[in-house]
Amino acid sequence: MTDISCAPRPRGLQAGARFEAGERTVVIARDLRVSERSVERWRRAWREGGEDAMRSSGPASAPKLSDDRFALLERELGRGPAAHGFEDRRWTLPRVQAVIGRRFRMRLSVGMVRRLLKRHGWSWQAPARRALERDEGAVELWKREVWPQVKAPRRRSGPGSSSRTRPDSRCRRRAPEPGAGADTHRVRVRGRSRRRISVAALCCYKPGEKSRMIYRPRFHIPLRGARRSFAWTDYRDLTVRAHLQRGGPIVLVWDILNTHLALGMKRYAAEHDWLTVFQLPPYAPDLNPVEGIWSLLRRGPMANTAFTDPDHLTRTLRRGLRHIQLRPALIDGCLTGTRLPITPPTPP
Repeated sequence: MTDISCAPRPRGLQAGARFEAGERTVVIARDLRVSERSVERWRRAWREGGEDAMRSSGPASAPKLSDDRFALLERELGRGPAAHGFEDRRWTLPRVQAVIGRRFRMRLSVGMVRRLLKRHGWSWQAPARRALERDEGAVELWKREVWPQVKAPRRRSGPGSSSRTRPDSRCRRRAPEPGAGADTHRVRVRGRSRRRISVAALCCYKPGEKSRMIYRPRFHIPLRGARRSFAWTDYRDLTVRAHLQRGGPIVLVWDILNTHLALGMKRYAAEHDWLTVFQLPPYAPDLNPVEGIWSLLRRGPMANTAFTDPDHLTRTLRRGLRHIQLRPALIDGCLTGTRLPITPPTPP
């Protein structure tokens, strides 16, 4: 419960108090997060009726579905879609609309159903999709036995040092303290030029420091026989770049893409003690924070965009990645989505 005296004042009353203080419209609109036109409308009402004119008159009409009826609706929804004749177990707005029409003899639009559910605390949920080939036992074993090894204390080394490392019997490589996830996002440009752009990224995490994201684009030459994807040398160069920027050993946690398992990449990791590698279990993209980076791009700057040419795509891609680079909280959120904790290693 919130004390009435401590409850936040409506924005109209806040605006009225600031009108009396002589504040400018632009400042009030920015602080209250409303348009300047709304502030001007409030100012005219304040001049005509004072503070009483700024008070809210409440909703324009009574809700279509009372609280008692909505409680009945929740019980109907709790029975599941199958009880109402739907094939699968998903509740959609049109289905809820149909249940309201059958149960209460009311006709509501889909928009009204959405607002009704939102007002009572219901939210849209995306179903979790998992590959049939995914082995949950192997994923849980990886989380329990392999991931804690990432936080184990190890010898530190500077850029340029090298020596052979022992391969790990379980995951083929070992790992020191910082964590990094990597994957390749391929953007295909359809058109006469048939140019193709590939991007690889690393999410870099270290306890006590800001998270970083390092990426490397590659523009493929449209020639017959030319490679149309990342080679293991491209991943190696990206790893070296991260090592030089971070100035310390690197833990590389990535999937079992065939390029990641190339013989040249294995030899390079074995010859340099600042680089140790862990492979994620198969069909476990939810453990890779870089998947969150691609999701931010797809839902952000690249959403609903018709690219005019490859240069337009390149500019949009770089702008979106730069936006993420400047916001460590977004990179931290991608790691939080994996539910893999990173804590400072305990001294030996």
